[in-house]
Amino acid sequence: DVEINPEDLRIDIYRSSGPGGQSVNTTDSAVRITHIPTNIVVQCQNERSQLQNKQTAMKLLKAKLFELKQQEQEEKMSKEYGQKQKIEWGSQIRSYVMHPYSMVKDHRTNVETGNVAKVMDGDLDLFIEAYLKVKK
Repeated sequence: DVEINPEDLRIDIYRSSGPGGQSVNTTDSAVRITHIPTNIVVQCQNERSQLQNKQTAMKLLKAKLFELKQQEQEEKMSKEYGQKQKIEWGSQIRSYVMHPYSMVKDHRTNVETGNVAKVMDGDLDLFIEAYLKVKK
């Protein structure tokens, strides 16, 4: 659920237009809500009462803000994970050679070590440190 600070809203009330007879022309039942930080504007004049139109407009505004928030999160995620390589032949991070000689090579940093057993036991500090240096 999206929290909206009431101070961030500008609520305009005006007369509806369209079918509805004299009631529509004489009462201020239409509502326009502007969310000032994002400049999103929603309006509602579907209902006969101002209160119902205001509630409907608030629901619409919350939905739009929620959608905007989701879109920002998706952009952030794609920015963070956009650098991931595809899982396919030739895009490996490390190569492990066991025979005829022993070597582990990190293709991102070109760091090599001959101690395959140590790497296989989980000691990846050499590769992690090299990657962090390259990334900076």
